[in-house]
Parts: sequence; C-alpha cells; structure tokens
Amino acid sequence: MAVTHDTLSPESNTSETPSAAPVTTRVARLRDFWSDFRRSPVAVISLAVIVLLAVLSFGAPWVTPQDPYDMAALDWMDAFLAPGTEGSGGYVHLLGTDNAGRDMLSAILYGLRTSFVIGLSAGAMALLVGITVGLTAAYFGGRLENLLMRVVDLQLSMPAILLALVLVAVLGQGVGQIVLALVVAQYAYFARTAHGAATVERGKDYIEAARSTPLPARRVLFRHLLPNVLPPLIVVATVQVASAIALEATLSFLGVGLPLTEPSLGSLISNGFKYIHTDRTWLSIYPGIFLMITVVAINLVGDQVRHVLDPRNQR
Repeated sequence: MAVTHDTLSPESNTSETPSAAPVTTRVARLRDFWSDFRRSPVAVISLAVIVLLAVLSFGAPWVTPQDPYDMAALDWMDAFLAPGTEGSGGYVHLLGTDNAGRDMLSAILYGLRTSFVIGLSAGAMALLVGITVGLTAAYFGGRLENLLMRVVDLQLSMPAILLALVLVAVLGQGVGQIVLALVVAQYAYFARTAHGAATVERGKDYIEAARSTPLPARRVLFRHLLPNVLPPLIVVATVQVASAIALEATLSFLGVGLPLTEPSLGSLISNGFKYIHTDRTWLSIYPGIFLMITVVAINLVGDQVRHVLDPRNQR
C-alpha cells in the first residue's frame, strides 16, 4: 500500500496503454488495501455497522412507521409509550415514544441521517480547506508559511467545542451554520497534517524536477505533491467525521445546535435527559446508544485505515 512517486517517471511515457495503466494500478492498490483492511474482523464489522446505519438513516422515510417531525402525523395520546407498545396508529413502537408521541426509532434514524450529512459535509469541506492551506504553506515556504502555520497553531491551541460554540452563537442555528462552524473548527487538523507530510515530500527529487519545469504551482501542488500526502489525511478524515458527528450532537444537546424542528440525536438526548431518573429512561438511552455505536464504529474503521496505510506496517 506504499504510495509511489510515479507521476514523473519515464516509464509512464513509454507504456503501450498509458490510459489503462493508471486505472489498473489504482484497482490493484484498492484490492491490496481491502486485503489488508479485512485482516481485522473488528474493523470489518464496524464498517458493516456504519453501512447498515447509513442505509437505514437515509432510507428512513421508507423504513420507519412515521415522520416524527410532521406534527400533523403525531398523536399526543401516544406520548410516553414504553418500548414494544402498540400505538394508536396500529404499529408497535419498538423503542417507545417521547413526550410528543413521536416514535423513537423513527426520530433516531432521522436524527442519524442529519448526523451523517453534517459529519460528511463538514469533514469533506474541512479536508479541502486544510489541504489547500497546508500544501500552500509547505510549497511556498517563507513568510507565507510562517503566517499560515501560526494561525493554524493558534487555532489548535483552542478546544474545538469552545470554538464551535462561539461560532454557532455568532452564526445562528441551522444545518448550514453548524457545518460552517465545524469546518472552521476542524480544518486546522488537516492543515497541520498536510503541512507536515508535504514538508517531508517537497525536498524530494520528483518535486524538485516538477518545480524546475514551467508547470504552474497549482499543478505541482495537486498533481504531484497531493497524491503522496493523502494517506495520513485519509486517516485524519475518518477521525474528524466521527468528531464532527459528536460535536454536532454536543451542540444540539446544549441547545445551541440544530433547532427543535430539525432531527438531531443531541436534541433527542437532551429532550429525554430530564426523565433520566424516572422510569422513562429510554428517551435518552436509545439515542445515546445509537450515537455511541456510530462514533465508535467510525473510529474503529479509522484506526484500521491508519494501520493499513502506515508505511511501517507494509509487507
């Protein structure tokens, strides 16, 4: 799974099928990656859990008995039904209902869908911003590098949750605002990782050769340098997606994240927290269990990805 510096190799110009060779190489690398990844049964099970939860959450409108955020579909007489109780709609509430008569399983899956959307969106955008900042600083060096990396270091010195709280307080509630706040709070992790990996690569012969040609800087950055700094960034991305999901749930739990009209696991946990010392503990426990399973599964997959992509573990 080692990344090779084949972007400027002369062999790439003498191949009889230059367009097919890179595709074949990528397929072989993916095959090798999967072969190494599946050596960990825990990681494979975690990946299967993530896929299952993603399918159920994005298919929630078709697999759940009700839309928990359609007030016209709710019956207040079904409030606080225990798990396994049949409601007035004629279906069994497997995880019970909350104080508004919402089916908890439906509300959890809708909230989990929001978590996946926010986590993936914030992770992808933070990755893009972080790569741009980190590679630019490493490539150009000098005062620009010092300025950019001091800003990154300053941001890394502040807890992500504190920065996210401040940004949400300024930007307001909503999915778009939460994603923007998480991007600003998390891009520094990608920038620091990209800068560290690019600093090692920029002194190598293939980068020096690319810089000696009249190629524009952006082509050298994203065509030659970026492919060889991606492995550690992929590892950071998996961790930051889980972190973004946990941060969104924390903000919603504190009441500054998504509004009550938007599905969120954090809001569900917060809504049921007042009943935690009563016999209605399912209101907080079940959303918390789903959140914990999601975050732990993503982290376990990320840990195995880190193990596979670590050059010290190459065969």
